[in-house]
Amino acid sequence: MRTRVKICGITTCEDAQMAVDAGVDAIGLVFYEKSPRLVTKTQAAEISQIVPAFVSRVALFKDADEEMIHSVLQQVEIDLIQFHGSETPAFCEYFGRPYIKALGMKGPECDADYLIASAEKYHTAKALLLDGHAPGEAGGTGETFDWSAMATINKPVVLAGGLTANNVRQAIESVRPFAVDVSSGVESAPGLKNKEKIAAFMQQVKTGC
Repeated sequence: MRTRVKICGITTCEDAQMAVDAGVDAIGLVFYEKSPRLVTKTQAAEISQIVPAFVSRVALFKDADEEMIHSVLQQVEIDLIQFHGSETPAFCEYFGRPYIKALGMKGPECDADYLIASAEKYHTAKALLLDGHAPGEAGGTGETFDWSAMATINKPVVLAGGLTANNVRQAIESVRPFAVDVSSGVESAPGLKNKEKIAAFMQQVKTGC
């Protein structure tokens, strides 16, 4: 199975085009105010318009209110929502869009039982995204976690947290995720993607598949 790739934290049309040209399957647009990769709705709308067919546009929210999410969905072309906070299954389903639920994997409680319970709880999610932060905290920390904690669950898993060209092949060969999600690992600075790092990352993904 080919491992899909999402590059998150896209902030410019130039970086979006760079990601598309490199062959990514999805780009992530961050609507979390405390993130250095935050985009405005105007920026996001411009970015979304240049993304071609068969590349998914993912909107990331963390404990946002209904009004804010509705506003984004009305103004920005979005294919998938990524919920990164403490959102309930009912809240995630409320917007009538396919969604991914992110789970923090840093901490002793983040074991196989935690993953199995989360998969059951968010059974309507299209995937679970496992990130290297503690539950309830924000992602984008650039920290890895113990990949062996990944249980065999009947749901696609997106692996995130501290992935770079130096370790993504190992991650794919070790746990065979449905997809990998990278942000800081392909940046020159927060929110500014690096063409060479993206190319190196994509090459290692291809090698690991």
